[in-house]
Amino acid sequence: MSYRVDKIMSLSGVNLDNKTPKGLRNYFKRVLKNGMHGLCFSPYEEGQEPGDQLSEKQIRRRLKLIKPYTKWVRSFSCTEGNELIPIIAKEMGMKTLVGAWLGDEPEVNTKEIEGLKALAKQGVIDIAAVGNEVMYRGDLSEEELLTFIYDVKNTITDIPVGYVDAYYEFTLRPKITEACDVILANCYPYWEGCSIEYALIYMKDMYNKALKAGNGKKVIITETGWPSEGEGLNGAFPSSENAMKYFINTQLWSEEDNIDLFYFSSFDESWKVGAEGSVGAYWGLWDKNEKLKFNNSMFVNRFKTGV
Repeated sequence: MSYRVDKIMSLSGVNLDNKTPKGLRNYFKRVLKNGMHGLCFSPYEEGQEPGDQLSEKQIRRRLKLIKPYTKWVRSFSCTEGNELIPIIAKEMGMKTLVGAWLGDEPEVNTKEIEGLKALAKQGVIDIAAVGNEVMYRGDLSEEELLTFIYDVKNTITDIPVGYVDAYYEFTLRPKITEACDVILANCYPYWEGCSIEYALIYMKDMYNKALKAGNGKKVIITETGWPSEGEGLNGAFPSSENAMKYFINTQLWSEEDNIDLFYFSSFDESWKVGAEGSVGAYWGLWDKNEKLKFNNSMFVNRFKTGV
């Protein structure tokens, strides 16, 4: 067996190390223009956070910005104005993965589940997600979550119903995996401290573990991304350069291997600093002011200095 550089690149992604700042930026823009399967929607404007009421105006404005670049949009809640996201997205011709946000507050959970059912009845949901990382956070017991999943499945019978969590949860919790029509797996090499050089290989392994757990069920990557600013985690370092490299390679892989993948996220949201530390506010392809990132002289300066 001999050295084959083409085979190495096929696993780790295209070689972007020789790109100038302008060249990398142009490559990013070409891939973005080519379009994505899906994008996680960030509805909160600067100064807002979950619990605040969202307006139709802000949702419509932000969906209009991302529409040219994605076929699907993913939302995370069915209350506080979030229920408008799939309605407007369908109006604009996009497909929708709609989630009910479940936590440790029973009244909120009831409202979310009823909201999910109502939206499904309106015909604005293509895939329904009952909860997001509930097991990871420990907000509910496995039996409580299963009760919600089967309740929704008994009501919503004409579209796939699943549950979103970290990829490994579907191996650890076979009852939940069995309950799902589709496996909705979050895959973040960054959060496991993987360096950007090996991030695509790492994510492929995450995907394959979810695929094995699903035992023939379709697996959708419901979240993956790379932050552009903030403190690093082990070998994973946020930067504009790394964020662009990760986006390019995940999108090329998604297209080449026909992987349904939702990129996280559309817009930077400052409120996430509280939950995720300094990187929390910088996962978007657009900044908090709704301007496309990696598209100006500020990026070039950060690329050169490593800031």
